[in-house]
Amino acid sequence: RCFRRVFAKMVKPLVKHNIVKKRKKKFIRHQSDQFMRIARSSWRRPKGIDSRVRRRFKGQIKMANIGYGTNKKYRHVLPCGFLKFRVSNVKELEVLLMHNRTYAAEIAHNVSLKKRKEIVLRAAQLNIKVINAKAKITTQENE
Repeated sequence: RCFRRVFAKMVKPLVKHNIVKKRKKKFIRHQSDQFMRIARSSWRRPKGIDSRVRRRFKGQIKMANIGYGTNKKYRHVLPCGFLKFRVSNVKELEVLLMHNRTYAAEIAHNVSLKKRKEIVLRAAQLNIKVINAKAKITTQENE
């Protein structure tokens, strides 16, 4: 019961930027629509001497290049404005004490329910945002 009160106060990020995505679609491999063997493969740069894609002809698929990259300042920033920091125990949470407006804690997947509760309670005391605070707790209480 007292566990629900922990989530009442929210930490706000120091600065929240509008993240600009230059391209939302994934870069598909050239001719991946024609051959089943490369249909699900990831991006590979075309290297053929006569390749239309490599030579950047009009109407061909776009090639991945550095211009599509995210601004270094906003890279790995979550939509909530924080950067992730994986935590496995309460002691690792203390590292974020001075950086609670920049980083948010993410509890590792292999942490037990008992330790999770300890981490969430300590994070509330230190005013640190925990991204997956309700993760295993809600599923365990329902059973």
